Amino acid sequence: MSAAPKPDDFFNTKQIRRLIALMEKHDLAEIDLKNADQRVRIKRGGEVVVAPTAQAARTAGPAPAAAAPPPADSKMVIITSPMVGTFYRASGPDSAAFIKVGDRIGPEKTVCIIEAMKVFNEIPAGVSGQVVAVLVENGHPVEFGQPLIKVDPEK
Repeated sequence: MSAAPKPDDFFNTKQIRRLIALMEKHDLAEIDLKNADQRVRIKRGGEVVVAPTAQAARTAGPAPAAAAPPPADSKMVIITSPMVGTFYRASGPDSAAFIKVGDRIGPEKTVCIIEAMKVFNEIPAGVSGQVVAVLVENGHPVEFGQPLIKVDPEK
């Protein structure tokens, strides 16, 4: 898991969970908030995006792993987590995994589910190619921007 939230980190995990609870309570489809140099956008049944503004990105240090240049396998594409939550490879404990190494996938193919505050978000591949590696264990927590799946778009 990540380190304890900094006092100036307005959009920490605890705060995001509160926002999701408010969305459920008031039946909201989307929340988009900005506080100083931080922004959070949460869409029901879709995405959670926490992103620093351009000013914060310049002063925050290195970019997350997802934005870093790929290693020697420059043709590989990394599917990253769009939110903080729990990673699941299948829709249920007795269900088959959405994908496995060697599968060919398209952009609309669901590759996993990330559960955040009891909301199960299906994550589409967003890319075509062959699955080379699944980088997260089933049931493990994931962070925003964390690499999940490695895809070779040329296969």
